Amino acid sequence: MVRPQIGQGVLVDVPATTANIGPGFDCLGAALPLDNLFELRCIEGGSDRFDLIIEGSEGAHLRGGPDNLVYRAAQRVWREAGEEPVALEARVRLAVPPARGLGSSATAIVAGLVGANALVGEPLSQEKLLELAIDIEGHPDNVVPSLVGGLCLTAKAASHRWRVVRCEWSDLVRVVVAIPSIRLTTSEARRAMPKSIPIPDAVMNLGALTLLLQGLRTGNGDLITDGMHDRLHEPYRWGLIQGGRAVREAAIVAGAWGCVISGAGPTLLALCTDSVTEAVGQAMVTTWEREGVTARSDVLGIRHRGSQWEPLPLR
Repeated sequence: MVRPQIGQGVLVDVPATTANIGPGFDCLGAALPLDNLFELRCIEGGSDRFDLIIEGSEGAHLRGGPDNLVYRAAQRVWREAGEEPVALEARVRLAVPPARGLGSSATAIVAGLVGANALVGEPLSQEKLLELAIDIEGHPDNVVPSLVGGLCLTAKAASHRWRVVRCEWSDLVRVVVAIPSIRLTTSEARRAMPKSIPIPDAVMNLGALTLLLQGLRTGNGDLITDGMHDRLHEPYRWGLIQGGRAVREAAIVAGAWGCVISGAGPTLLALCTDSVTEAVGQAMVTTWEREGVTARSDVLGIRHRGSQWEPLPLR
């Protein structure tokens, strides 16, 4: 282990993620090529000092201090590594809007873990960082693909280990995300869900997840259509998203195989062929505007590499 110097820093590149993708509640997620960049640097001060500088208007409400997710994650690394915590400054270039269902909190957690680990010579393995990330976030579907990239199915095995399966995603399958101006917190979306679900709903989701994964692997649109159905969380969350059901229907009419809530929402994710991406994105944005909500759409692929870091010049 290496004790970091004052002025030493790292740049951590962390991707956005989409979680659940319909039936994969709390276990399925994929990394997307929208990246938050975190410049983390050791500064003078006590172990509870964390200065946060946000570049971009989306994160104006975010604050520094010891309770910030980035710093809480960093302190977990140092505790595990047996290192004394240091004061940090984070300069963040936001491409992932907060509270939109694209894993913004996961990027903060992963940046803190990866950056703090890098600053002390990387004593913790990627598997240990995954374990810490899931513990901090409370569920694996965003933090895992944010850390390792690609499409990931994550489950806690009977051995009590977290097992990560990297799944295939055909180049024939394109992603259209429609990101509205409204926000929805994960906690609010979770409160809308029931404490228990009927067994037939659970069985349907297991089948749908199997069809979805096979469709994503092969690029089979019929399988994707049948696989993008959920009975665990989406029926209880659509009512929280202004105009959401109308936007979903517009995406499908425009040629999408299916349209689901990205993570906890309110961003919606449609899957389709490359030939209809523009029409699907336009239909989603236009429909949202008719519902009184401004929105933008992006056509994306899957980011296969996970979070990366590089050293910054000593300051």
